[in-house]
Amino acid sequence: MSRFGRVAVLFGGNSAERDVSLRSGQAVLSALQHSGVDAYAVDPKHQSLAELAASKPDRVFIVLHGRGGEDGSMQGALEQLNLPYTGSKVLGSALAMDKSRCKGLFRALGIPTADFQVLQQVEQATHELLQSLGGKVMVKPANEGSSIGMSVAADEATLKTAVAAALVFDRDVLVERWIDGRELTVSVLGEQVLPIIEMRTPRDFYDYEAKYQVDTTEYLCPAPLNEALTQQVQQIAWQAFTAVAASGWGRVDFMLDAHNQPYVLEVNTVPGMTEKSLVPMAAKAAGYTFNELVLAVLDQTIAEKEQA
Repeated sequence: MSRFGRVAVLFGGNSAERDVSLRSGQAVLSALQHSGVDAYAVDPKHQSLAELAASKPDRVFIVLHGRGGEDGSMQGALEQLNLPYTGSKVLGSALAMDKSRCKGLFRALGIPTADFQVLQQVEQATHELLQSLGGKVMVKPANEGSSIGMSVAADEATLKTAVAAALVFDRDVLVERWIDGRELTVSVLGEQVLPIIEMRTPRDFYDYEAKYQVDTTEYLCPAPLNEALTQQVQQIAWQAFTAVAASGWGRVDFMLDAHNQPYVLEVNTVPGMTEKSLVPMAAKAAGYTFNELVLAVLDQTIAEKEQA
């Protein structure tokens, strides 16, 4: 493993997803060390970029979820430090993080996504808006992950409350037509599209609790879809992933309606790597152990440096 040199694993940070990042990062750090890589932890909440540079890493494994780590800002800083790093570059990170702009891009490119509106004020959350989006909506901050700040609304009062709650996290709030159906996710590793996972939860949707705090969520991998539909969803996932300039590894989330029409929800450029995370689950179905997955992601930093 000497080819990797010293590897700084960035996790924790200051975003609303700090707790998830701490778990993801510790799992990645342990996997690297277990594989014989000279890896060490760096938490940007407590250590500055100057301290990171002074520790003289040869490359960086980013396991920061949310703002400050997944939105292009850390990627830009590492570019300036001339440090190879995992995952999407500045543009892909910044664009994928902004759900509302992603959806505008998806719509322009003909990638199926649910109808939506972007709000900046509670006063914009009207009955007329709700009806224009089918009467039931999903409300979410435009720049958060892990289902933070998300809620469902089916009347004006609930919509206003949901928008107010989302505005705590972001100045832009995405209000999206509710899609009744199955929740799917597709992971990408390099240029390989991994097996599809279906998530089933008794909750209203696959929220933070369903992801991290309860044991009632059921995961089906590979998802029980026919071959034609599997290929269609995977093809759309790759199209969405590359459309936002994502690269290296990531995940594309979908809803599949009652007519088997897939709709892209979002692209994640630093997905979770916890014991309940979806990318490791998909990678396992494709034949990767967790350690092999982590090394495959890190290996991309060597290939990119050789091509530079």
